[in-house]
Amino acid sequence: MTAPLALVTGGVKRVGAVIAARLVDAGYALALHGNSDAIPEAALAEKLRATGCQWFGFQQDFTVDGAAETLIDQVVGHFGRAPDLIVNSASIFGQDDAESIREQDLQEHFRVNSLVPVLLTTALHHRRPAGSDRACVIHILDQRIRNPNRDQLSYTLSKQALAGSVRSLATACAGKLRVNGVAPGLTLTAGEYGEDQLANITAMMPLDRLPDPDDIADATVYLAGAEAVTGQIIYVDGGASLKGFERDFVHLGKD
Repeated sequence: MTAPLALVTGGVKRVGAVIAARLVDAGYALALHGNSDAIPEAALAEKLRATGCQWFGFQQDFTVDGAAETLIDQVVGHFGRAPDLIVNSASIFGQDDAESIREQDLQEHFRVNSLVPVLLTTALHHRRPAGSDRACVIHILDQRIRNPNRDQLSYTLSKQALAGSVRSLATACAGKLRVNGVAPGLTLTAGEYGEDQLANITAMMPLDRLPDPDDIADATVYLAGAEAVTGQIIYVDGGASLKGFERDFVHLGKD
């Protein structure tokens, strides 16, 4: 039996790599996308070696015109078929606000975080044979889409646009695709937070915990197999989206 094929954008590093590793456990072959390279980070590389998973890496800069169509063509060319699942995990993250926002930054965020995921979805819809089982698309979003703050404006706007596409694409593509989203909270801090600050932020969460990448992977794998679910967004955020925060977390919990 041929393994189902998953394309994971941003799938060679960080949260995307954890999602990709979990999809290996779920029996998927993998098309892994990276922006500057397509070399899996160490833990994912070991998983791929240990399991003998069929996989290939594709480097594609999403700021380039035609990137979505090119990536789908490359995946189809290599594997001989379109993906059964696309996880749109690749994104960029800026620090602008209403005072510093620039047209170029806004365009770049919308291209990478919104336009390319939407075009990957419609490209998959176009290539999916009529009468076949529905494929699945999962957008990785951000819990701030529900209660935005004033920071990271270009990023937030682009993720809100992608979140808004979930229901529209689920409706427009329902004959061939299911489309859902996962909205994480603060997950990988990359050394930006001190130990005390992180503890203070954790205490602000209704569940008194922050999500980790495995939690996000759990939700992604669930949606990948949930054949009666489309047009939905699951918040994986320790309850952060139930509250409103005046600033981005990096500015909070320092006292």
